[in-house]
Amino acid sequence: MAFVDDLLRNAGLQDAYADPLGAVIEFVVAFAAVYVVGKTVIYPLVRRVLNQRGMDAHARKPLMKVTQILVLFLALSAAFAFAGFGSLLQSLATVAAAATLAIGFALQDVIKNFVAGIFIFTDKPFRIGDWIEWDGNSGVVEDISLRVTRVRTFDNELLTVPNSNLTDDVIKNPVAKDKLRLKFLFGIGYGDDIQAATDIIVEEAEKHPDILDDPAPSVRLTELGDSSVGLQSRIWIADPSRADYVGIRGDYVTNVKQRFDEEGIDIPYPNRTIEGGLELTNVADVVEPADD
Repeated sequence: MAFVDDLLRNAGLQDAYADPLGAVIEFVVAFAAVYVVGKTVIYPLVRRVLNQRGMDAHARKPLMKVTQILVLFLALSAAFAFAGFGSLLQSLATVAAAATLAIGFALQDVIKNFVAGIFIFTDKPFRIGDWIEWDGNSGVVEDISLRVTRVRTFDNELLTVPNSNLTDDVIKNPVAKDKLRLKFLFGIGYGDDIQAATDIIVEEAEKHPDILDDPAPSVRLTELGDSSVGLQSRIWIADPSRADYVGIRGDYVTNVKQRFDEEGIDIPYPNRTIEGGLELTNVADVVEPADD
């Protein structure tokens, strides 16, 4: 763009001022042109591709930010080249590489969480709105970024969890599939009718409108405890959520308990037998004979 320098010289500027001013103008014009083209062409194109691939909103947002950064970097590179700042660009690249290395050592945890966030977006172990459990914690995912994930607990506490904690640990996502199996252990007395109790447990499951018939409810004798016989019920619910899990399970267990009471089936308390003796010494010094 030598014509810019010529225009400045024709305007009466000396070469000492025309050359650097012309380079600055060329830099600004090239940067603006490339950046506008990137914003109007590349940015919408990337958004369209992501939408066609059916990506979730939480996954599109950081990818669009990365695209914006790449467009900005491309515009700067083109502007440096157009303005003839190639040597300056090379020097800046060297400085940037050294700075990146130093920052990389200082921000290892941040980079680790950033990489973990990319894995979360690509592998999709959970989505916004999912109920997840990990390392003794549980809650509903409210937001996913490239560094942290925000989870709202069922006590209405907001947990900001580094992404690496979620990718390095085992995550349980009970609502990842369209069905969820619930289990509950009912204890009955050793003198109660096991078949009658089993029939009640199954009947109450079949009567509940939110418990699926396929897979069918089932009951298995799984435990012979110190004071009770354990009958484990297995039921399935569709389109599970935390509210469905708690509500359906509570209704079902309540209904079974009421039927047990009506049928005279006992849910025994734990019993403990204490053995041993009590030895008293110096009884004669403590107990006095009655006067009568």
